Amino acid sequence: MVQEDLDPEELARQVALSVAADSDEVGALVGRTLIGDGVWDYRFASAIKGYEGWQWSVTLYRDEDADTWTVDESSLVPTDAALQPPAWVPWKDRLLPSDLSVTDAMGTDPDDPRLTAGYRPAQAEPRNSEVQQTPEDNEEGRKASASVDADGTDGTDAETDGAIFRLVDRSGDEKDVHGQESNEQVSVGAQTSSDDLDEAVDRFALTRRHLMTAEARSATAKRWYEGQHGPKSLSTRTAKGKACETCGFMIPLAGDLGTMFGVCANRWSPDDGRVVSLDHGCGEHSEIEPQEESHLWVQSQPAYDDLHIDVVRQKPREERPEVELMEQMQSEDGSED
Repeated sequence: MVQEDLDPEELARQVALSVAADSDEVGALVGRTLIGDGVWDYRFASAIKGYEGWQWSVTLYRDEDADTWTVDESSLVPTDAALQPPAWVPWKDRLLPSDLSVTDAMGTDPDDPRLTAGYRPAQAEPRNSEVQQTPEDNEEGRKASASVDADGTDGTDAETDGAIFRLVDRSGDEKDVHGQESNEQVSVGAQTSSDDLDEAVDRFALTRRHLMTAEARSATAKRWYEGQHGPKSLSTRTAKGKACETCGFMIPLAGDLGTMFGVCANRWSPDDGRVVSLDHGCGEHSEIEPQEESHLWVQSQPAYDDLHIDVVRQKPREERPEVELMEQMQSEDGSED
């Protein structure tokens, strides 16, 4: 819509009035902003009920050459003080573990921050891949072998056979084999033996494809400790100081989580088969003695219900002529007396 002889503010107001349901819903001009390239944004206050803090926005384009105004679009936009609904949260972030059933599966993202790559044993590489010989080294070796004295000795080590070898480490830096100092050697006692490493890998199953990170294990410990199997549960307060740490039915966990948690194995406990904190209690501690059996019967006082009435249905009366005749005669004798 192109307008030539109309004030842009009035044009923007007419556009807002055409969109509004009532003329009273468009308020005074709040301001105008040059967006760029001749595009202006006119804002009017909104008087719609329930839309406090919103503004009518009308975008106009100014053609300098033709001296005309063109309406681009109009909308109702919120400001910082506008009343808006809460930000939308994806369903995956709103979902709680208690909302899932046994047939539901969430899956694990490939880049889940709770997981890291598992342990991969280093592959043994050929020895020649660690020691490389360059053409420059061979050239130096040939020159050195040409200067051998008549007695068969020269200034280099005879074991190199006229070639100089350099050790290439993982970073790509070359080191002269003969230039290594004895102080660079690491003592065998300071290194972790392969047997200890293999034992740790087998004990904690570190060869899995993914393992939990330290942050994930810390978050898990916090969730368990603050849950219903931690020290803040109602059963702990009624356990009278009998904690799982001293219970014979508590199976300790391995690793760093074992310093705080264990698994309950008491079949009579409500926590049977669940991870519990060491300061948790359930009332079924192994050191609790059973109650003594009593042979006395404690009779409670009888209770009477005076409010309700039980209606008992009677059996139908058997009608016999001789019985009815006798009852009739008895009733007549009683009435004469």
